[in-house]
Amino acid sequence: MNEPTILFVDDEEHLRLAAKQTLELADLKVTCLPEATLALDLLDRSFPGILMSDIRMPKMDGLTLMQRALEIDAELPIVLITGHGDVALAVDTMRRGAYDFIEKPFAANHLVEVARRALDKRRLTLENRHLRSAVGGRDRLEARLMGRTKTMVQLRQQIRAVAQTDADVLLIGATGTGKEVAARALHAISERADAPFVAINCAALPADLIESELFGHEAGAFPGATRSRYGKFEHARGGTIFLDEIESMPMTLQVKLLRVVQDRSIMRLGSNDPVPLNVRFIAASKLDLESEAEAGRFRSDLLYRLNVVTLRMPKLAERREDIPPLFTQLVSEAAARYKSTPPPIPSFLLVSVAERDWPGNVRELRNAADRYALGLDLDFVQTVPDQTKTLSDRVSSFERNAIATALTTHHGRLKETYEALGLSRKSLYEKMQKYNLSREDFGVASNENSPE
Repeated sequence: MNEPTILFVDDEEHLRLAAKQTLELADLKVTCLPEATLALDLLDRSFPGILMSDIRMPKMDGLTLMQRALEIDAELPIVLITGHGDVALAVDTMRRGAYDFIEKPFAANHLVEVARRALDKRRLTLENRHLRSAVGGRDRLEARLMGRTKTMVQLRQQIRAVAQTDADVLLIGATGTGKEVAARALHAISERADAPFVAINCAALPADLIESELFGHEAGAFPGATRSRYGKFEHARGGTIFLDEIESMPMTLQVKLLRVVQDRSIMRLGSNDPVPLNVRFIAASKLDLESEAEAGRFRSDLLYRLNVVTLRMPKLAERREDIPPLFTQLVSEAAARYKSTPPPIPSFLLVSVAERDWPGNVRELRNAADRYALGLDLDFVQTVPDQTKTLSDRVSSFERNAIATALTTHHGRLKETYEALGLSRKSLYEKMQKYNLSREDFGVASNENSPE
């Protein structure tokens, strides 16, 4: 059963026949079944369709069928068909995982519309699973680089694309934005994942030993070199070399690095024999290297060799919607490290967290999460307003962050969100549209499409 298929379950034959005719006239494949147990026999995680079921049925009812089906696949779209008196019950089940419900008697075009939307959802779910498998796991990458904002989604897409190549990469971003995290993530989902990842902080290398540290040396190459030694470059053969703070590398060494990147070989100090080097280079800088090259502080030819692909790491202030869920996750991780129970995080604290600019970015946020997990006071709860912003800007920023925080807290469920905020449904929709907030960006995987 490889075609998108609708399993339609109802114990009344005339309803099954009517639904079959309606769906087939819309060019949709449908299998009608009189009993819930027959549907369960056809379901697995790779089932390419959806389940539509009546609630009131003998033997096994639609609610039990839904529960059993979600145990097989928590992301399977399930549409419940209800009588007029069961609407409240159906709405409640949607909170527990149903995709949608249709009230009897239903119009043919409404049945088709709901079925098509559910089939599209299923198609995307299966495609995403396939992509996750193909690139080594979406969960692994998102666990390292969390965030649902557009800029983070695009960054992960770029990393997945680059990971499957041997292209060298340049990471540009402010301190604490996660450049090394991104580099390690890229290595982890690449074909080089089983080979070494060698991180080199160019600003911390001792000036008198820098060449020996990187290139290695032969015995007798300099006083004290009593035996041959691999350098960091050679140690990384087959894997990835991460050059952090590359803007700090001395000009004399940049010349030699250029040769290594270009020829993919090195020569140990004291040797004339080249050593082949099968590696990928990932360089990182907190400065704009093009400006540094124009100012003569960085070699432009080395820059052009390294920036085959350039990835820019966004500041936290550029993706504020990510801050509340990221802080929540970091608190949980910190509590796990300290073997304690994660403390509850009140909404007003998440709003304060989102309001802060975090000049130290994720690194600073992680430190704050550690302090909170340890029960220590945070010094930013009463955030001093940015005096450069107008009152209107500050009000809009607070309102946007408050809505984003509420959506995060309630996993994108709109009804719980507008009730928590004291808004009408219409007002919440209007404000989400005004601030370009999408509910899908705040839902968890198992219920991100629940309608309320």
